[in-house]
Amino acid sequence: MSKQYLKPLALAVSLALSLTACGKHEADQAPAASSSAPTSARTTAMAGAPTNVFDVSELGPMNEACADFDQFVNAKWVAANPIPSDRTRWGAFDKLAEDSLNTQHDIVDAAAKNAASAQAGSIQQKIGYLYASGMDEAAIEKAGFDPIKPKLEAIAALKNGSDVADYLNKSFSNGDMQVFSFGSGADFKNASMQIGYTYQSGLGLPTKDYYTDAKYAEQRQAYLDYIAKSLELTGVPAADAKKQANQVMAFEGKLAAASFAPVELRTPEHQYHFVSVKEADKITPHFSWEKFFDAQGVKIDKGFSLSQPKFFAEFDKLLANAPIDQWQAYLRFHVIDDASPLLSNAFQDNKFAFYGKTLSGQPEQKARWKRVLGAVNGSMGMALGQLYVDKMFKPEAKERAQVLVDNVRNALKARIENLDWMSPETKAKAIAKWNTFLPKIGYPEKWRDWSGLQVKQGDYYGNVMAAAKYNYEYDINKIGKPTDRKEWGMTPQTVNAYYNPTDNTINFPAAILQPPFFYANGDDAINYGGIGAVIGHEASHGFDDEGSQFDGEGNNVNWWTKADRTAFDERAGKLVAQFNAYTPIKDKPDAHVNGQLTLGENIGDLGGLNSAYDALQMALKKNPEEAGSKIDGYTQDQRFFLNWARVWRGSIREKEALLRLNTDPHAPASLRAIGAPSNMDAFATAFQCKPGDAMVRSGDKQVKIW
Repeated sequence: MSKQYLKPLALAVSLALSLTACGKHEADQAPAASSSAPTSARTTAMAGAPTNVFDVSELGPMNEACADFDQFVNAKWVAANPIPSDRTRWGAFDKLAEDSLNTQHDIVDAAAKNAASAQAGSIQQKIGYLYASGMDEAAIEKAGFDPIKPKLEAIAALKNGSDVADYLNKSFSNGDMQVFSFGSGADFKNASMQIGYTYQSGLGLPTKDYYTDAKYAEQRQAYLDYIAKSLELTGVPAADAKKQANQVMAFEGKLAAASFAPVELRTPEHQYHFVSVKEADKITPHFSWEKFFDAQGVKIDKGFSLSQPKFFAEFDKLLANAPIDQWQAYLRFHVIDDASPLLSNAFQDNKFAFYGKTLSGQPEQKARWKRVLGAVNGSMGMALGQLYVDKMFKPEAKERAQVLVDNVRNALKARIENLDWMSPETKAKAIAKWNTFLPKIGYPEKWRDWSGLQVKQGDYYGNVMAAAKYNYEYDINKIGKPTDRKEWGMTPQTVNAYYNPTDNTINFPAAILQPPFFYANGDDAINYGGIGAVIGHEASHGFDDEGSQFDGEGNNVNWWTKADRTAFDERAGKLVAQFNAYTPIKDKPDAHVNGQLTLGENIGDLGGLNSAYDALQMALKKNPEEAGSKIDGYTQDQRFFLNWARVWRGSIREKEALLRLNTDPHAPASLRAIGAPSNMDAFATAFQCKPGDAMVRSGDKQVKIW
């Protein structure tokens, strides 16, 4: 549940992204810095420093830098690196994620080969059995859809809404969620404690607009066809499958109408609605929350978050009024849909045809080993992370990253202290929040215990379902207990980073602490323009449009004066307008970025890049010979911005780009390469850009927030 609150640097860059719950701790705080002066972040002396960390031959003609910095830095690389047929996009993030996958592949392949001789019950043995069961294509083909027949039979036996409620209670207790989701998370009003959260879900199309907007008619028809084909694969006659598909679409349409859109879900009050069990039962008189929690084995004290009351009121109406055959069609389809990646090729190919080809434009399905590795990450991601860290992450890398974290955080603090638009009263509270940041680097201090998970040889579906139940129970067992700030919500092998406003932590997994983000022997400019800007991005999330509504303890409270909030909103509004104007898809001038949906990430980029740049200047003051030097003909300031743009290089298929404009809180990568730098005087100075150049936003159009 808490994954709703994570603010990652980028979405879906790795199969390793497996979030069950965010980690927090009620007492731990980041140590206050003793001085604002940076520790040296240099990882090598300038004499003999390698110059191959940035290939300047990839750059375009210099006159492009002030016209389109992304074009200048990345166009040659993009032209030479087409998107692989099993992907919808390809760039720096994706290449690094692919490298991580290959490393993980070596680990799980070795675990599978040695599972029989591995220590009984060890994570090596469990991962080995799990991976091997997924790679046993012959056994999976022979089983067909036998693994889900018990669920389909249970659905066929349902007679009324009361039966449906009982069915859902039991399904959830097995870690099998349908219609809505349930899990733990920090209480927005008392973040030191974990409570239960129920959350809207249950849709097969990307957002509510896909169910009604005329421009998505083609996708709706394809979805109907997919539903019908899914049902037919389990023996439902074609005519009946078509009828049931229409029932499913109508059912989901009602849920969609009562759901919040992605941009609405960025508002904390749409994420949290605390009620007692009795108050919740009044909203859903046909669904007993007391029975639900009893079935989950969860004790609810004062209450829980029924996060979207309108959605749950509609769910209750459907329990009371929807015909049982419509409920059966809906539940039947979603059992098939959820299980399809674990069943025979006919089911996997059917799902890929809709979600991969039709919605995202992906030509080919990923190789089986990648798909199975995705299931391993979803089931035992943190256990695999333990093996990944042992193989890939050295202690000195963590130490060097810590230096960069400290320096960039100190630069952000200085920026807050020197704001000319914020009152001393609000500044003091902003600094108080800064003081409680908890940075986490590489991997957890304490690894999860997997001794209670039983993994069998040759039972792929059963193994994944056992892990789902195990992880679900692990998550909901936190309810009513103190928040652990030291727990991670992202695996070490994930190429990403995140901030969590409800525990005020910034988190940098091991897999992102590699080139092109971080070089052990690279110059400061490259490292600050890469991982330094990532660090600043995540720290700035604590002060974006959403994070700024939480205090240093993770509570959703207002710590702003009215005038300061108005001043912030005015500046943020300029950033919304900037990104609203972008049309990133060639030949589709009406396809605009949603500046409101992407606002938090754009604030993170702008604040993060500014903070990283300041940290670089402070570091260079300690090394004046480096400050005045050039590498490959480029100054330190230029290399800083060059690496920022490089980490966002890449291309994307048109269908995937359109899908992300509707669903992704991150702006397209090509725009992230230019969006923040165009607002920075330092960029214009570094590349001698002039007013009127496309990369120079000046006057009222220039955005300055943190």
